[in-house]
Amino acid sequence: RVFEENDKARAGVFVSIASDGSLTIERGFVRPEDEEAADGDITADGEARSPGRVDGPAGSVDIASGNNGTDTQDEDDNAIRPLPERLLIELTAQRTLALRDAVANHPHVAMTALLHKLCLDAFFHRSSASCLEANVRTVHLGLQPGDLKDSFCNKAIIERHEGWKADMPDDEDGLWDFVAKLDEASRMALLAHCVSFGVNALHEKPNPYGAGISQSGLEHRMKQADKLGRAVNLDMVDAGWRPCVDNYLGRVTKPRILEAVREARGEQAAQLIEHLKKPDMAREAERLLEGSGWLPEPLRLVDLDATDEPVPALPDFLSDEGGAEASDDEAYAVAAE
Repeated sequence: RVFEENDKARAGVFVSIASDGSLTIERGFVRPEDEEAADGDITADGEARSPGRVDGPAGSVDIASGNNGTDTQDEDDNAIRPLPERLLIELTAQRTLALRDAVANHPHVAMTALLHKLCLDAFFHRSSASCLEANVRTVHLGLQPGDLKDSFCNKAIIERHEGWKADMPDDEDGLWDFVAKLDEASRMALLAHCVSFGVNALHEKPNPYGAGISQSGLEHRMKQADKLGRAVNLDMVDAGWRPCVDNYLGRVTKPRILEAVREARGEQAAQLIEHLKKPDMAREAERLLEGSGWLPEPLRLVDLDATDEPVPALPDFLSDEGGAEASDDEAYAVAAE
């Protein structure tokens, strides 16, 4: 867009930092008090008329509220006045309802509208009002480990994002045409990319006083994250995570280190390092866990088949105290019962 010099003199810009660290500049914003009065918006005494009011022979009319300076308008006034606010609301309500029904019957257009809005959120970072109340709010990762930026997943996300961004036009109207002309496979791939920025599987400290997430809300988030992980066959080992001193072993207690080695390599391996001091234990544990595929609990998928119910006792014929003289056929019969 090209702005006239007088527009530049009274307009301003919003300067911010995008999620990828680049500079974002949005131009053409004017404060209400800096709006120029339109032609004819000067009263008889030479003052600029309020944008929301119109003066006439019958007094002033407040367009926003529909209140008149007098109880009745001059019927001889043939000027075409703006529609009353209430009528505008009612008419646009009818249009909104009809538009909803029409969009529901055109899935391709619905997908285009959704993708257009999500692309504005993911690539243009604009918060301007839209006719579609759908959005993906990018979840920023607060406390990040030092190796996160160099991880396989982060590099894949950045490469994919830059690839899409290079193909997209710079304006919203061009973006709509771009999305509408994509083949179905590309539309689905772009949709998945945009939706992915809204995934939040972060642990947060619950706040019992209402500010922030509650304990039940956190549990619900993690349950949904686990369900989503199962749907996409998430495997943190395939994603490149390995237990080492910096990302886990050097930051937990010695019992935790031994527990990890015991789970991955057995009790004998844990006994080999249990006499060591923590720094040495962590280094040896890293060596022992190499290639084991072991993961700490927060990175595992919850075992849906696991239960906390106690294991029932063995029947007598299977225990040491059971009757050893019972025949195999009798044992199978009892088990079947």
